[in-house]
Amino acid sequence: MYLLHTPRLQLRRLTDSDDDARFTLTLLNDPDFHRFIGDRGVHSLEDARNYLLQGPIAMYQSHGFGMYLVELKDGTPIGQAGLLRRNGLDDVDIGFAFLPQYRGQGFARESATAVMDWGKQQLALKRIVAIASPDNQRSIHLLEKLGLEKERPVTLPGSDEQLLLMGWNQSS
Repeated sequence: MYLLHTPRLQLRRLTDSDDDARFTLTLLNDPDFHRFIGDRGVHSLEDARNYLLQGPIAMYQSHGFGMYLVELKDGTPIGQAGLLRRNGLDDVDIGFAFLPQYRGQGFARESATAVMDWGKQQLALKRIVAIASPDNQRSIHLLEKLGLEKERPVTLPGSDEQLLLMGWNQSS
């Protein structure tokens, strides 16, 4: 059931269950999620279920990976972390988001490190990128700790927001 384990966390695929939909609804409506990632138009439990089906669950089926639910070892959901195929990016993208009460405790770094290692070892990825709002210094700092370097500004299709593209490349 769990894809990844760390000393404090376990990561699993998201489902369209009521529990995962409720958690997703809460996470995606956090003010910082809106500020740094964007409003995904998820305003009801049904919206959250559709978001899960059309986003992470569809990505598992098409690419074999996606965003994963990050839980404490006792099963408490605290965030999401995973790998994405995003329109407008040539490479696999790492992403993460956590509820406010679980930020600043190393959970994002712990889960993102596990996801990066999994992508490198199990998926044999030679390059992993990330996008971040230039104002999101905490995420940029974490991405740098993961080994990603600032590359250039990028704008994704359907958006006029300029983001920072960061990348990790396997050393030859």
